[in-house]
Amino acid sequence: MTSFRRYIGVDYSGAETPNASIKGLRVYAGEADSGPVEVLPPPSPRKYWTRRGVADWLVEQLSRDIPTIVGIDHGFSFPLRYFEEHQLPTDWPSFLDDFHRHWPTDEDNTYVDFVRDGSAGNGAARKGNARWRRLTEIRAGSAKSVFHFDVQGTVAKSTHAGIPWLRFIRQHMGDRVHFWPFDGWTPLEGRSVIAEVYPALWSRSYEREDRTGDQHDAFSIAAWLSRADHDGSLGTFLNPELTPPDRVQAQVEGWILGVPGTIRISAP
Repeated sequence: MTSFRRYIGVDYSGAETPNASIKGLRVYAGEADSGPVEVLPPPSPRKYWTRRGVADWLVEQLSRDIPTIVGIDHGFSFPLRYFEEHQLPTDWPSFLDDFHRHWPTDEDNTYVDFVRDGSAGNGAARKGNARWRRLTEIRAGSAKSVFHFDVQGTVAKSTHAGIPWLRFIRQHMGDRVHFWPFDGWTPLEGRSVIAEVYPALWSRSYEREDRTGDQHDAFSIAAWLSRADHDGSLGTFLNPELTPPDRVQAQVEGWILGVPGTIRISAP
């Protein structure tokens, strides 16, 4: 028996502004009995999705009475060191509000780089260090720090662009959507879920076919969520094996769905 009826993968992008049409921002969705297909933005002069458009669409979709799990490939929170450095309370809702005050990257005509260079917001008061990594990034192996800007494969820009939209969705949906693992490791039955994902974990498991890299990442997210739900492994991934201290840390920093909690070393 599956927990969800719909599976959505979002390959995110922190390029340009919230209202810019971004080729690298892709969405795929699958039903319980069908594979993922690309979801195109509503007809408009813009050819591709905007970050604002994706957030509005997710609110619309998650408002329906259809248990859905959404995977988005950017960081949902920051390393514990960030909270310590800035003397912040270690709870996610407070983090979202504080981050948005300093990094208002959901505002019209605002680039992430505008906040970085001081022409918008107050990013200088909430900086991180590229050497700081979350526990889940360390366990994932190849995942880069959410503060590692200006390198290939970075998620820093998409993370800093995307976090305000998580806050937006949460404000509109309230407790109708479970933000994992901040709202707990085990979602209530019938509740829709939004989780951080890392498509590199799964993208090689699926044939690329004629999809671009961004399309394939979004496809792979949705396909893996569906497969894991149908084969019964998703519940294990939603509740990774973590020590009590690691579990407490992960509920502050977030966790990448699919990353194991404990790295097991086989005996020789």
